[in-house]
Amino acid sequence: MSDLRSPQPVATVAAVDPYRVPPLPCPVDLRLDGNEGSWPNSDLLDALDDVPTLLHAYPAVADLTAALAARFGVRPEQCVVTAGADEAIDRICRAYLDPSRNVVLPEPTFAMLRRYIGLTGAPVRSVPWPGGAYPVDAVLAQVDASTALIAVVSPNNPTGAVASPAELARLAQAAPHAVLLVDAAYAEFATDDLTATALRLRNALVVRTLSKAYGLAGLRIGYALGPAELIAPLRAAGGPYPVAAPSVRMALSRLQQTDAVATFVATVRREVAALRAALEQLGVATVPSEANFVLARSPRAEFLRDALAGLGIAVRAFGSDPLLADALRIACPGDAAQFARLLAALRAAVAPQALLFDLDGVLADVSGSYRQCIVATAAQFGVALDSATIAAAKRRGRANDDWALTWSLVTAAGVDVSLVQVTTAFERLYQGDGSTLGLRARERLLVPRAQLQRWAARLPLAIVTGRPRADLQRFLAEHDLSALFTTVVCREDAALKPDPAPVRLALARLGVASAWMLGDTPDDCAAARAAGVVPLGVLPPGDRDAALPAALQAAGAARVLPATAELDSLLP
Repeated sequence: MSDLRSPQPVATVAAVDPYRVPPLPCPVDLRLDGNEGSWPNSDLLDALDDVPTLLHAYPAVADLTAALAARFGVRPEQCVVTAGADEAIDRICRAYLDPSRNVVLPEPTFAMLRRYIGLTGAPVRSVPWPGGAYPVDAVLAQVDASTALIAVVSPNNPTGAVASPAELARLAQAAPHAVLLVDAAYAEFATDDLTATALRLRNALVVRTLSKAYGLAGLRIGYALGPAELIAPLRAAGGPYPVAAPSVRMALSRLQQTDAVATFVATVRREVAALRAALEQLGVATVPSEANFVLARSPRAEFLRDALAGLGIAVRAFGSDPLLADALRIACPGDAAQFARLLAALRAAVAPQALLFDLDGVLADVSGSYRQCIVATAAQFGVALDSATIAAAKRRGRANDDWALTWSLVTAAGVDVSLVQVTTAFERLYQGDGSTLGLRARERLLVPRAQLQRWAARLPLAIVTGRPRADLQRFLAEHDLSALFTTVVCREDAALKPDPAPVRLALARLGVASAWMLGDTPDDCAAARAAGVVPLGVLPPGDRDAALPAALQAAGAARVLPATAELDSLLP
């Protein structure tokens, strides 16, 4: 009788979750979440002088192995080149672990360690290491005769904490039967590089990479160094050609650019100190770091990640990891302009100096006024529109002017009519004509005045709208709001959103450098983002456009709120 069960992975694989970085809510163009290093010059491509041969033949790593070994004063047989430091760690785990051998792992630490250990079935003995000195005593307390591996990630990822040469030597002497896995991926940024100390020990393997200080993460060049007898099993634990030939050639070229790498490292070290100081000044706790990143601790970590993403900057939060639920890892770019942008974005995300609001759909319910005006105006010219068509037009962007939007929808239907004619008809319906009550009378305030008053007591408030000034002032007067808004920017003051000019004008009039802005259209979010203001999306009442939240996020919305009043849940 045939077995109809489906194939199943082995238990050790099934128990390991794939590595995933939590997704960001909106597009980013400055990635500070992967800890990549400097941008190498395009002249690395000059090393690829014989592309057909490089692509045709299996890669040889002898030259790169020799160059890396020489750099650390060891023989080539004491070095193995791998597909990134990750693969070096994987090979060490394959070579030295099985279910009968345990690992002592200070945590939190590099996430791939637990995954590679898990694939071998080896039990893990976790030791807390939230920062500060390496926990030598606690680690040694977990060591027994079955301990095969002790992890020493220095500088540690994600905290940036380090172990000292003396601590490493003490571990080696106390546990001579265990391999010390010294992950030195960020060693170039540290005061003490443990590599030289580790290479004097008979039971240590050092893992290094060209992904960080050298900026070659895309080439996947890593390597392990250690005693020849410990390195030999690593060659058998991986494939024969782990690194592509073009990667090998460009890595050799990059290794010669020592001055550029040293300059980048020095810049990053200054940035790490400045970033910690800026975060502490903003009231965000940090951990001392000797890596190219800073770990910040805040109960609002996930929101701060999203707020920075709203400004186009990716940093790393850690989701449900209980050791890192309040953590935010921010890499330093090593570039003055990018670093200034990061600091400005952090100030906006952590400590806004003002709150900006679009009016329609955010403070004023216009589902029965402006939206109905679009439908009724189009009908006067023989064009039938529905709410879905209007919502789709708003979602596409560049639709902040309802007169122009109505005109474009009418003319798209084949009607030959001027913008002036459409505007006149629209205003007659909206304002009324003396004998007929205008549709504007249907508008209502979406946020209780008392709530706006509480916000105004904390931060100055401003409105940035495409409405004419007279219409805005009338709405504010009717709801007794004029005194609550320090600044208003109207149609007459600046170009319409998505141009950032009206948002920048509001900041200038308020005399502030950072703010949050709430808007209900992609134009609002795009304008805020371009002005360096954290964009927050709001779903307008009566809008059943299921695609709107995604459109707001695509335009930069850090979060999409079901209603403006929900802002309370985000304010610090």
